[in-house]
Parts: sequence; structure tokens; C-alpha cells
Amino acid sequence: MESNRDIIVIGGSEGSLDPLREILAGLPGDFPAAILIVVHTGSSSPRLLASMLNLKSTLPVTYGEEGNSIELGHVYLAPPDKHLEVIKPGIIHLSDGPKVNFSRPAADRLFETAATAFGGRVISLILSGNDGDGAAGANAVRLAGGLSLVQDPGDAVVPSMPIQAIENDHPDCLVRSKSLVEVLMHAVTPFLSPE
Repeated sequence: MESNRDIIVIGGSEGSLDPLREILAGLPGDFPAAILIVVHTGSSSPRLLASMLNLKSTLPVTYGEEGNSIELGHVYLAPPDKHLEVIKPGIIHLSDGPKVNFSRPAADRLFETAATAFGGRVISLILSGNDGDGAAGANAVRLAGGLSLVQDPGDAVVPSMPIQAIENDHPDCLVRSKSLVEVLMHAVTPFLSPE
């Protein structure tokens, strides 16, 4: 049975902006997946991340809005101080819920809700950052049949998030920054799933 992995969820914190820029600049404009991103920012941070990432991105980058349908070929960012979540059938939900791993937005909330909504269609990617956010969510993605990727800690500016993910999740693949685009391109191609 042929299926697609077409939902990519990315979590990062300190040191994750350069890899994010490289990913979004390197993917083709007709990339056949939606990308949802959590980057830890302060609650009073201005909403500048979308503008910064749009400068070189081949895909449109916007902040997720309550009730938006997730569309392939689009990038959705978690707004400051809001959890970016996914509800069936692929609708964005923003939450003021409690912080997870001292963070709101939290990668764990995005990853877990995406795994519940999309199952094996999800690819999770944990980038550089300074806490353990994303490890439990990446495990949820893997248990739902999705693919769990982690930036190689030796390549991360701040390796805490990747290290925690490796220790707690046993990801499918460690990826060097220079290979992130290639690995994501390969991962979204149709794959054969067991019947």
C-alpha cells in the first residue's frame, strides 16, 4: 500500500534559526508537504520570525491561526506564547494551555497532536536548543508510524534538545545540518507501508 509522509513538524530553540533558514531556502517551491514549526521565543517577542524566514524561503511562511486548514506547500509557525496544535482533520488549533517543558509554544504539544491527527504521515525533526522539549513528542510520532529525525548534536549550536531526543526517543536518523534538505526531500517521497 502506497502512502505519503507529508506533514513535517520541527522543534528548535537557541541555535535553530540557521538550520531553519537553510531548510526553507533549499526546498523547492512545489514541496509536497506542510511544515509546522515551534521555535522557543519569549512571550513578549515581536512576531518577526515569519518575516526573517520568508526572506529566503521558497515556501510561504506565516504564523498559524486558529481554525486554519493545513495546506501542503505551506509553512506554519507557532505564534509567541501559544501552543501550535493540530486537530483532525488537519486544522490548526492555538492553545494557551500550561507550559510544557517550561515552554509555550512547546514542540511536544505540536508533535503529539500531529501524531494523533496524521499518524504515519508525520516526520518530526528536532533542531538545536537548550532543553528537553520535543523528545516525548518525537517518540509519539515514531510510535504512530511516523519518522523521527534529530539534528546531529555534534552539529548543533546548543545540543541539549538533540541529546535529550536521542536518549529518550531513539530516533530513526541523526542528520547533519548540511544534509537536512536532502533527507527531508527523500522522506516525503511516497513509501510502501505494510498492509
